[in-house]
Amino acid sequence: MHTEDPFVQALPENAAFWEAADRGELLLKHCTDCGKPHWFARTVCPLCGSDALEWKTASGRGEIYSFSVVRRVGRPYVLAFVKLDEGPTVMSNIVDTRFEQLHIGQRVRVVFRAVPEGRLMPFYVPEEA
Repeated sequence: MHTEDPFVQALPENAAFWEAADRGELLLKHCTDCGKPHWFARTVCPLCGSDALEWKTASGRGEIYSFSVVRRVGRPYVLAFVKLDEGPTVMSNIVDTRFEQLHIGQRVRVVFRAVPEGRLMPFYVPEEA
């Protein structure tokens, strides 16, 4: 049986992200050559190919680009693509809201919640929540 915590094996290119998440802070990689942020963390900029990258704190705010209510065994949940104000789109869960109150273009903000592995993970809630 495999019981190893997947977060323990954080790769060098995303370790800073998880360390910041444990502090309740959302980070994005930014290219210092083209000036654009991107997600997910990589060793080179996917937009210009530069390896001149740095982490910067993100606002954690954005809008729902697309979402789906997943109804499987257990409790239903919302899986969404959130377009961050900084530009990149991230996939996450929308929590603490009624499904029928969600809509495309709705403003959301990041919150950090503990997951079973004991780490904090970013989720999103409607800004008015």
